[in-house]
Amino acid sequence: MSPGGPASLDDGDGKGALRAALSGLTTRGRSFLAAGVAAAICAYVLGQADLLRVGLLLAALPLICVMVLVRTRYRVTGTRRLSPSRVSSGAEARVHLRMENVSRLPTGLLMLQDRVPYVLGPRPRFVLDRVEADGRREVSYRVRSDLRGRYPLGPLQLRLSDPFGMCELTRSFSAYDTLVVIPRTEPLPPVRLAGEASGYGEGRQRSLALAGDDDVIPRGYRHGDDLRRVHWRSTARYGELMVRREEQPQRARCTVMLDTRRIAYQGSGPDSAFEWAVSGAASTLVHMLERGFAVRLLTDDGNAVPGEGEGGFAGSTQESADSAGLMMDTLAVVDHSEGGGLSRAYDVLRGGNEGLLIAFFGDLDEEQAAVAARMRQRSGGAIAFVLDSTAWVHDDVPPAGADEAFERRLRLLRESGWTAVAVAPGTGLARYWQQAAGHPGVTTQSAAVGGTTGFSGGWS
Repeated sequence: MSPGGPASLDDGDGKGALRAALSGLTTRGRSFLAAGVAAAICAYVLGQADLLRVGLLLAALPLICVMVLVRTRYRVTGTRRLSPSRVSSGAEARVHLRMENVSRLPTGLLMLQDRVPYVLGPRPRFVLDRVEADGRREVSYRVRSDLRGRYPLGPLQLRLSDPFGMCELTRSFSAYDTLVVIPRTEPLPPVRLAGEASGYGEGRQRSLALAGDDDVIPRGYRHGDDLRRVHWRSTARYGELMVRREEQPQRARCTVMLDTRRIAYQGSGPDSAFEWAVSGAASTLVHMLERGFAVRLLTDDGNAVPGEGEGGFAGSTQESADSAGLMMDTLAVVDHSEGGGLSRAYDVLRGGNEGLLIAFFGDLDEEQAAVAARMRQRSGGAIAFVLDSTAWVHDDVPPAGADEAFERRLRLLRESGWTAVAVAPGTGLARYWQQAAGHPGVTTQSAAVGGTTGFSGGWS
């Protein structure tokens, strides 16, 4: 919940508030003021005292309303709550607004307005007739976007009006919230991919099992520790109760690489090849975290997300839901990079054992296909989903030679050990995921290795 803070309707110095109130005269108020001045002038020229009284009354009424609003002493507070604060593209989120009158006087007519980007829908407006002292009102509205991104909501505005509609004053809260629209994700079938079971814990468990007590690094006793794990030699040495550390099996690693090069994709919009790749990377990240993998997101410019934990992989020191949320926030705003190559990503990948590598490539020329082929040498298993973006923008007649060049790139990746899958427009990732499981080096498995982490797919 985001507090708007108390929005005073009497803030500002006297002169500033008076100028703001005069500038807030409505069309009706300005008309009354102009009619009163005109009547007073005519009364003076014609010598009509009755007309002068009418003119003074017409001119005084909007000015009296201005003075009443300027001297208003009540205060209101506002809060905003998003449900949820992170939503998939195409899904709806509800925004709850709560107004509370914290002054001793009831309010007059209030119009509540929240600022939202145009991609989320029309600007919501609500009319609050009267809020008693210490009273509160709650309203809500829905927002929806087919475009991923981060969208600010607010600041909230209150418009106060007098009973005659002569003047309106606007006050704004200072706080605002951010709605994160993440890419669409789809559930993927449970298949065992190459490199999945490698190193999941066998080596680490074996080394700890063969080690003696002297080789185990103890730690201080914590409430709830099993007394059978007390390390008496270290307890005698340090003078406090010490216990043996629990065995920490190694987690299988998975790097999800997203090619964001501008020259690698054609077209734009929710149905473009680039958006398919972003959505595919998001689905893969969620799926692998659910399978208990330590996962990181890597882009062609060499930036790794989240970059924490052992080797920069998420899931080894963080909860899966937090890791997924961080990477989803990155995918919500990821855009095309201006770089033309994959060399920076290759430099990151060749730094160590990356476990399973799952890549989403756009168009690859011969040079970049060769760089991608070398990435396979540093990975325990590699699957590439290659998008031919020309097929996404030329559905009927693709350019001459495009299919042959695309097949050569796929052949090069497969010869270097990649499981390369060609992606056509209009098909979900789940189908290609099953197709990848049928290639050499990939076997089907109905159950996940190591179980799931309890991640439910919600990141609010």
